Amino acid sequence: MTEVRILPYSHVVGQADLRRCLELAFVAPGIGGVLVSGERGTAKSTTVRSFSLMAYGGLPVTLPINATEDRVLGGWSIDALMTGRTERQPGLLEAADKQGLLYIDEVNLLDDHLVNIILDVTSTNVLVVHREGLDRPTIAVKFTLVGTMNPEEGWLRPQLLDRFGLLVPVSAETAVEQRHEILRTVLRFEEEIAKPGSPWLEKGAEQDREIRRRLDLAKTRVGKVEMPDEILGLCSRISAKFEVAGHRGEKVMALAARARAALEGHRIVTSGDVRAVAEFALAHRLPEAVYGESIKWTAKERDQLDTIILG
Repeated sequence: MTEVRILPYSHVVGQADLRRCLELAFVAPGIGGVLVSGERGTAKSTTVRSFSLMAYGGLPVTLPINATEDRVLGGWSIDALMTGRTERQPGLLEAADKQGLLYIDEVNLLDDHLVNIILDVTSTNVLVVHREGLDRPTIAVKFTLVGTMNPEEGWLRPQLLDRFGLLVPVSAETAVEQRHEILRTVLRFEEEIAKPGSPWLEKGAEQDREIRRRLDLAKTRVGKVEMPDEILGLCSRISAKFEVAGHRGEKVMALAARARAALEGHRIVTSGDVRAVAEFALAHRLPEAVYGESIKWTAKERDQLDTIILG
């Protein structure tokens, strides 16, 4: 059993959309990562770390905000160089390949050049480095990328926003009962971690193992879930009606819908699966987002989506 002390994923209160998007990206990595947008103090990092511990067996590889290109891509070991030797030091992207998940907190504050490199590697699963003093062969890497950002501190450029498969907004819970449950859980966790063999934590660990089994099962059968051509047509029609830029939106929507179907135990992707994931695939690709305006998926968009699906 891991010694990492973090709230079990199954004990996380609320954040249903965030948890569902993380699970979709785990089942279908081709979705291309998840961007989490929300104000501070909304448990974004806690939820991602709890998910990583549950799904990947350890905390995510975390990219610090001041990361250098050498740290990200790899370089030479300074200690070895000081003794006259040359020894390659793998970067964080290779570490993420081993762990399974790369986490970038406040990705909007990271240098655009580095974000672009990371997104390129995420989409191609290939790391190639050619630069002075370091010429390495192609390295196959594969991991899920999760970034968080606080929109009050500025957005990513639209070109980078589009590279993230799903965008999920998170906000503080407003219902008193939900806030009460969050507060009760946070305080209880702080008490329980001090107790050896805490039944509450062990129950959480067992529930996490069950969720992991469900995710693994969905991952093994997602490729067998039938994707009718009419569903592909629906994804294309939705994207066209919403005037989504480019074609990445409908691809992500289709992959996410199939992942959702696998999680729900469906043999065939349905329009209900598409409806459940459309806003996460499209909100950051709407014309307003492309022109740098606010990113919203309101009741108006939901009504429009229903109208399209119902034909």
